[in-house]
Amino acid sequence: MLYRTIPNVEPDLSILGFGCMRLPVDTDGHINEPLATEMLRFAIERGVNYVDTAYPYHNGESEPFVGRALQDGYREKVQLATKLPSWLINTREDMDRYLDEQLVRLQTSQIDFYLVHSLGKASWEKISQLGIMEFLDSAIADGRIRYAGFSFHDQIDVFKGIVDAYDWTFCQIQYNFMDEGYQAGSDGLRYAAGKGLGIVIMEPLRGGVLTREIAGIREIWNRAPVQRSLAEWALRWIWNHPEIAVVLSGMSTLEQVRENIACAESAHPGSLMPGELTLFDDVKSEYRRRIKIACTSCDYCLPCPSGVNIPTCFEMYNLAHMYDAPDRAKAIYEFMLKAGVSNGPGFASQCDECGTCVKLCPQGILTQERIKEVAAYFGK
Repeated sequence: MLYRTIPNVEPDLSILGFGCMRLPVDTDGHINEPLATEMLRFAIERGVNYVDTAYPYHNGESEPFVGRALQDGYREKVQLATKLPSWLINTREDMDRYLDEQLVRLQTSQIDFYLVHSLGKASWEKISQLGIMEFLDSAIADGRIRYAGFSFHDQIDVFKGIVDAYDWTFCQIQYNFMDEGYQAGSDGLRYAAGKGLGIVIMEPLRGGVLTREIAGIREIWNRAPVQRSLAEWALRWIWNHPEIAVVLSGMSTLEQVRENIACAESAHPGSLMPGELTLFDDVKSEYRRRIKIACTSCDYCLPCPSGVNIPTCFEMYNLAHMYDAPDRAKAIYEFMLKAGVSNGPGFASQCDECGTCVKLCPQGILTQERIKEVAAYFGK
C-alpha cells in the first residue's frame, strides 16, 4: 500500500480509502454484516488506514456498522472519517447533538477526519450563520474531532469561497477523468492544494459507470501496451495527480477490494506514460460522442415558468446514454429533482410547452422538443 501526506496531519494516509456507502446488502436491503466486516478488515490488514462513512449512508446503518466492525483493535489501525449532516442542522445546538450521537454510533471517543457534509451555496450560507466555524473550533479543542473538512457539490466560485472562509485541513470533492470541469473540478483541486488543504476524492468511477463495458471504449483501452481493468485505468488517472492524498472507493465485493488494493500498491504520482494519457483523451472523446443533447448548463433557460430544471434534465439524459446507464441515470434524476433537493420539483414532465426556453438558449437547442424527449424517456 502506498501512502501520501496531508500538511500538518499524522500519520500519512493510504492512497486508497474505504468508502462505506456501497457496502454489500442482503435481499432485505440491510448491510450484509459478515461479508462487509470481512471486506473492511481485509482492507485494513493490507494497509488501508482511511475509512469513510456518513450519518445517512445505508439509511443510517453505516456508522453503527463501522463502529462494530472496527472493534477487536481495528479502530486503532485507521483514521476514521464521518460527516455532519448539514441539511439536518437548524440550530447551533444541533451540531453538537449530531456529533455526540455519531461518537456513540461509531463507538469511539474521537473522530479523526470530520467533514461538513455536501456543502453548496445555500447550505454553506445557512450553516455559517448558525455558527459552524465556532462549532468546529470547539470540537477540535475538546478532542471530539482531530481535523475539520468539508465535502462539496456546487460550482467552482462557491468552492473557492468555502475554502477561504475557514482554516480547513482537508476537503472532499468529486473527481474523475470525465469530471475535470464538473463542480470543483481541476481548478478547485489546484486551488485547494495551493491553500495547503489535503484532497480526498469521491466518485472516482462516477458511481461505477466508468467500469461498464461499452462498445468503442474497451477497444481504445486495448491499444495500451499494459492491459488494465476499467476500474484500474480510472483510479490510476486520479492517483497520477500528486495533489491528491486519498481516493475513496465504495466497494461492494471482496473481489473489488482485492483489485483496488493491488492497484494501490504501485500507483505513484506521474506514473502514467504520455501514450497512456493520450488514451484517456480518446476515451473521453468517445464518451462525449454519445452525448444526446449539447447543453452547456449555462442556465440561461432558467427559471422555467413551469419549474422544469432544464439543464439537470438534460444532464441526466446524457448520463444515461454516455455510459449506457439508464437505471443509474433515472435514480439520480429522481433524487436530484424531487422537492427539497433542487429547489423544488423540476421534472421534465412538468413542461407545458410555453416555448420560453427555446428563445433563451444560446446554443440553439430546440429545448421544448428535447424536454419532451427527456420526459418520455424517464416518465413521470
